[in-house]
Amino acid sequence: MRTYSGHSSAAASNELYRTNLAQGQTGLSIAFDLPTQTGYDPDHVLATGEVGKVGVPVTHLGDMRILLDGIPPGEMNTSMTINATAAWLLALYVANADEQNVATEDLRGTTQNDILKEYLSRGTFIFPPQPSRRIIVDMIAWCAVNAPKWNPVNICSYHLQEVGATPVQEIAFSLANAIDILDAVKSSGQVTDEQFPQVFSSIRFLSTLESGSSKRSARCARSLISGSE
Repeated sequence: MRTYSGHSSAAASNELYRTNLAQGQTGLSIAFDLPTQTGYDPDHVLATGEVGKVGVPVTHLGDMRILLDGIPPGEMNTSMTINATAAWLLALYVANADEQNVATEDLRGTTQNDILKEYLSRGTFIFPPQPSRRIIVDMIAWCAVNAPKWNPVNICSYHLQEVGATPVQEIAFSLANAIDILDAVKSSGQVTDEQFPQVFSSIRFLSTLESGSSKRSARCARSLISGSE
């Protein structure tokens, strides 16, 4: 159980996380501000008025150290809702753990890293679609070898419904994204046939269940996913 949260600064967020963990929260779910999501420094003109507004600002390893101070990375399951800059945020997370002599293969958590979804809904992409997909693939391949307990991609469909997709469209486009990513991983040659089932099982889905049609679509999606394993 964990609360999706990020405060106005790394220090304020750390205080919040430690308070929640002391009260029984079992993991972290980090919300980042828009400049962090889109790769802008906090002093950039396009970051004006957005720093620390909808999540925590993280601009370098020092911020990550402060954010996770006193929180043992080897004992934590951390979800980072981040897409375009997911590889960079994971690198900071790994570096912080490495400084504490925590092996990368012991890290547990999830990065959303569903950059293709950003073109269909939120718009917080940085690069064109194909380079963005390459970043996703490279990150999946790296995790398969170096961080097998980490889920490198969380296919997030509910953002599509929030911009007008029907429950059926929500699931259809999300599955299309997942299939495209898995095909790209296979064709990249970075993952062996023996590692591919691990890659498949490491991809997570996040969807809405607000109505009967949403629930039926989710059940259909689960059947399709199970049938393709």
